[in-house]
Amino acid sequence: ENSCPAPATSSTPAACANAAYTREYFDIMNALGGDVAGRRAARAYMRSSTAICHHEVVESTFVPRLFGQRTYDVMKRTAEMAHRILVKVIEHYQADPDYRRAFSLDPRLEELICLPRGYNSVLPFARVDTFLNEDNLRCKFCEFNADGSSGMNENREITASIAQSETFKEFASRHRVETCELFESWVSTFLGIYSTYKHKVARPRVAIVDFLENAVVDEFHVFAKLFETRGAECVVADVRELTFDGEALRDADGKRIDAIWRRCVTNDVMDRWEESQQLVAAVRAEKVALIGSFAGHIVHDKQIFKALFDPATQAFLTADEVSFVEETVPLTAFLDDDQVNIPQIRANKEEWIIKPTDHYGADNVYAGCFVSQKEWEDLVDRFANGRAGYPFVVQRYIRPYQTATLPPDAGIENMADSDVRNEPQAYNNLNGLYLYDGEFTGVFSRLGPLPTISKDMQGITAATIWVD
Repeated sequence: ENSCPAPATSSTPAACANAAYTREYFDIMNALGGDVAGRRAARAYMRSSTAICHHEVVESTFVPRLFGQRTYDVMKRTAEMAHRILVKVIEHYQADPDYRRAFSLDPRLEELICLPRGYNSVLPFARVDTFLNEDNLRCKFCEFNADGSSGMNENREITASIAQSETFKEFASRHRVETCELFESWVSTFLGIYSTYKHKVARPRVAIVDFLENAVVDEFHVFAKLFETRGAECVVADVRELTFDGEALRDADGKRIDAIWRRCVTNDVMDRWEESQQLVAAVRAEKVALIGSFAGHIVHDKQIFKALFDPATQAFLTADEVSFVEETVPLTAFLDDDQVNIPQIRANKEEWIIKPTDHYGADNVYAGCFVSQKEWEDLVDRFANGRAGYPFVVQRYIRPYQTATLPPDAGIENMADSDVRNEPQAYNNLNGLYLYDGEFTGVFSRLGPLPTISKDMQGITAATIWVD
């Protein structure tokens, strides 16, 4: 009962381009005897790379996700429409106290969301995670993420790890291929947003700020170097090391900070409220440009899916936007007796997934199809009606689309060539669509063999390549 669904089969020539590219990639690899040398080199590259999350090198696949023009167009249209809708929600939340009732948030958080930001961009950085059916190109959202989003460096390093392989070079000789550029484009976007800040200075000193034990620090340092090349001094700083003297926010070395790229997610700020007050005070006093503002929390919180169906939200959306929400956002509600029929959810585990409203990293996310009936009933009882101490939502489970890939090449450096397996395996897909100030910029391609796609569930990352 915990098995994954069988891979979908492609139905139209246009829609099956991605699968055809992947078959061709496997054919090239097999013609090279499995390209064992290329795979060993890719594995060795990753072992010494900066693609590190929580002190471990991320697991990856030698086979990239290969996306054609039709897929690009759908991803771009989906991501940018979602961004426009989310911006409207943020703006109405900030402007209309009555509309705030569509959400249930801590009063402290509500005040942070409504602080003035001082620059033009409402939602500077976002990643909207999607399940794309690559047969019919229909998209469903998994979740929305704002400033805490990562994965850019994983994509960069994994792409570099396979780029010199004979398989990739042969494929690239047959097609026009393009990678996702996610670094210089963000630095340019960030500095462009800062140029609209009403208190801007000519040469801003930038800080990338997080609670560093939760951070993807290696990624931060890659970005920091790029800021430096653009003439903006940049430091990586822990929230708890910041100090505010009433006029300037300063880092651990006492140096002034003019602009912050906020990578600390808001629930970490709330959990460490007293330790975050120097940052909060500087933002409240409008003495630092916080890019993005705390308003990005509205996007991150799972309540957004419920709020998008609220009549108060749909009243300010266009007809096309309402249709888009209905087509792409799975039914979502608080896991509370006054919101949903909990006995029905207990009895129909295959239809549902439960999630905390405000965590990240797939923490306490459970798909009914992955657990036994008794385990599911115990989970529902454990998390319903706020029993865990924080709210949970229940959401229609979307079965991910499966594609052929290779599992990580663990141990390949010690294997005989003849022992290296190269049979494709079906993995579930989750596509994180990056938006830099509302413009679709690239994809974070995650895959996994289990119904929940995350690092803790044997999840892996693939390079994302645009083809033709």
